[in-house]
Amino acid sequence: MEQDTLKILFFGDITGRQGRNALKSFLASSDLNNTFVIVNIENASHGFGLTKKNYNDLTLAGVNCFTSGNHIWDKKDIYEYINDAANLVRPINYPVGTPGKGSQVFEFNGFKIGIINVLGRVFMPPMDSPWQVVIEEINKLKNENVEHIFIDFHAEATAEKICFSKFLANEFNTEEYALVKGFFGTHTHVQTADEKIINGMAYITDAGFCGSVDSVIGMEYSTSLKRLSTSLPERYEIAESGLAQLNGVEVLIDRTKATQIKRINILVDNNEQERKADLDSGG
Repeated sequence: MEQDTLKILFFGDITGRQGRNALKSFLASSDLNNTFVIVNIENASHGFGLTKKNYNDLTLAGVNCFTSGNHIWDKKDIYEYINDAANLVRPINYPVGTPGKGSQVFEFNGFKIGIINVLGRVFMPPMDSPWQVVIEEINKLKNENVEHIFIDFHAEATAEKICFSKFLANEFNTEEYALVKGFFGTHTHVQTADEKIINGMAYITDAGFCGSVDSVIGMEYSTSLKRLSTSLPERYEIAESGLAQLNGVEVLIDRTKATQIKRINILVDNNEQERKADLDSGG
């Protein structure tokens, strides 16, 4: 039976085992009926990239779509499975011929949903213009009768995120109908407090991250301190403290627009959860 409304859960960068376990325990205890779950996973496997094992594990946990970013290539086995990973998108503005897809379409409870992943260019590696590529992709999805588009904009600069989101909300949305129903910033790992509805589009500058609370954006304080204070090369290590934070947004949409957005910012005691369930012991 088709629904007239749909809940979207979007979670910011999953970082290491602590982030994965916090997400899995949250999903296991949630009513996911009529809920589409999107998760940014570019840091999910020991802080860098995504292994096939973790991709499969999080799919079984209830994730419907995985978005990513510039770290998606950090685990070598990504090249072995990305072309066959139906639920995974990499940034769309990599050069033509890059493995994987920059967007995916999902049929879910009568909603035809398009997910686009894109990298910003300010303070980021050189990349094709997101403006041109994303506009072309939105028009392509529109011609394929996709009615609900969500964008993970993986970028450093807040101004770039804000400007691009306003442009898309004005270009593709009207008072009566919003084609782009969600625009979620990722990459900085710090959740912003500016969630809002812009012309029928749910927006937040950065959804935050899911990982160890006692950390520097998911990484151990000691290695981060040495690298940042000395400017000498130092391998980042994932933080392993049991208390994790879970950052994201919950969005409600109907057939025409996003009607509500609220932040998710909760603490999960992974040590307590591990006493209750057999959670992930990997990196």
